[in-house]
Amino acid sequence: MWRQYNGRFRKTKDHSSPLNRNQQITEIGVFYAFYWAKFATMTQTANLIQKHEQILRDAVNALHERTFYSPYPEHPRAYAEEADAQGRTAFANQMNNEFKELGIDAQNWIGEEVSPYMQTGIGVSYPQLSSTELINRANAAKSWGHIPVAERAAILIESLERVANRYFEIAYATMHTTGQSFMMAFQASGPHANDRALEAIAMGYHELTRFPSEVDWVKPMGKFDLTLHKTWKAVPKGIGLVIGCSTFPTWNTVPGMYASLITGNPVIVKPHPKAILPIAIVIAELRKVLTEQNQNPDIIQLAVDTLSNPITKELAEHPDVTLIDYTGGNAFGDYIESLPKTTFTEKAGVNSVILDSASNLQAVVQNIAFATSLYSGQMCTAPQDVFVPAEGVQTDEGMVSFDEVAKAIADGVAGIANHPKMGAGTLGGIQNDATSKRIADGGNFGGEILENGQAIANAEFEHARVLSPRVIKTDAANKDAYGHECFGPIVFVVKTNNREHSVELAAELARTKGAITCSAYCTDEAMQNHITDVMNNAFTPVSFNFGGAAFVNQHAAFSDFHVTGGNPAGNASFTNPEYINKRFVWVGNRYMS
Repeated sequence: MWRQYNGRFRKTKDHSSPLNRNQQITEIGVFYAFYWAKFATMTQTANLIQKHEQILRDAVNALHERTFYSPYPEHPRAYAEEADAQGRTAFANQMNNEFKELGIDAQNWIGEEVSPYMQTGIGVSYPQLSSTELINRANAAKSWGHIPVAERAAILIESLERVANRYFEIAYATMHTTGQSFMMAFQASGPHANDRALEAIAMGYHELTRFPSEVDWVKPMGKFDLTLHKTWKAVPKGIGLVIGCSTFPTWNTVPGMYASLITGNPVIVKPHPKAILPIAIVIAELRKVLTEQNQNPDIIQLAVDTLSNPITKELAEHPDVTLIDYTGGNAFGDYIESLPKTTFTEKAGVNSVILDSASNLQAVVQNIAFATSLYSGQMCTAPQDVFVPAEGVQTDEGMVSFDEVAKAIADGVAGIANHPKMGAGTLGGIQNDATSKRIADGGNFGGEILENGQAIANAEFEHARVLSPRVIKTDAANKDAYGHECFGPIVFVVKTNNREHSVELAAELARTKGAITCSAYCTDEAMQNHITDVMNNAFTPVSFNFGGAAFVNQHAAFSDFHVTGGNPAGNASFTNPEYINKRFVWVGNRYMS
């Protein structure tokens, strides 16, 4: 007979009846089955750790070196030849069906996503759970916080490997929920999102292994030593809520999602009702991996709602939710920041271009035109205001007047819109009805329309809603127009008193309205230093003299911090150490032997 003594199983003499012996044999079988399953799970997890050890090491090194690093190729041609067709088919097969990959049995299934390309609903529905049920499930999954960080990292990286097998499907899902072009959807929702998720995992692993878990602490006291055994553990803060946006449903969601997961917190993801499918696929893959590793899949959950019946506030205000990641507009972002929670926000801002001087003005104009046209300005990093001195811009060929610069920018925007190979593919589709209405109702915004913006035909999708940017020439005094975020395809070319005034206005907007990016064109080193000092003191990074394939819109994982957290555009920056460390608490215990 097997009995447990001090945590060990030992055999004792059997004095029981034959009936009881049969019962004991059954118990022994159950015991062996349990411990064999546990051993098999440990072996399986160990294999997973070994499988992903190198990528985790490389990712942590990349955090320190800040050089280019990505294990996920960004070009579709790097993947299997048949992957595109398979992804397109998978998306088509999911349309007008229930999304059952989450493994959730629910009475109600909801969904209201509309394709900006087809202008019809895609028909996908998702299991609807109440806020109470979501919270209860998350609380039941808090054992995740007791799993060693190496195991958590291996499981999370494995989920990214699975997601990589579905990049094309995710790309089509992103296209038909956000309006992004295929190439942007593939890169932003696929490899680039995976990069940001891996960055959060790597930073989490680094921070959680920074200190030893235990040590024998000896303090010399003269004739004797004081000896204490000290232990430290990182205690997760609780349930994390990640609130997604409608334009970048994976890229903006996975950093906070994986940051909370690597630090041991169960997570509920609440996407925008109009952009669910891309992140639903990611969550489905993660839940599958968790199940395979004998973990509770409710460590990660999808919370869905509708525009008319939202549940975001119910979840955000629930006392068991202690962490909130948010991407979206200022009004709701300010509300999130006001809650007595640990919050990580990315809100709206006014991104500026300071156009002071240039060696090749035409190249500069083309770069600005592309940066403002990409995804029709529906990017948090897109430039909105181009500040140009009244005297014009100094170039190698002499001074170019303000009016000439403004016209060149408008012509550059029109040139992209009308280009047969660039137009529709660069602009993508307008995601939100409110964005279209803003353009229609805005008129000249108190300035002079240089380029009105055009409805661009998409050869593949007859009903696609595609608009090129409206370019407005205005004066610095017209702050009511350019002095706040006008989300979407709107560009202001603003006449300033002089070069110093341009910098002053850009910095003022960054301090008061927020800014995620600032682009500057300047050939004068002293002026570059001035721009750097002023904008950095407004907690805004500056990109100087971008041209060719470099655009201010793009932020690279493992190198560029996205949002500084220092101005009203957001209170967090992914992925810096604070983005991780605020999700758990170091607790130390001391023992005297």
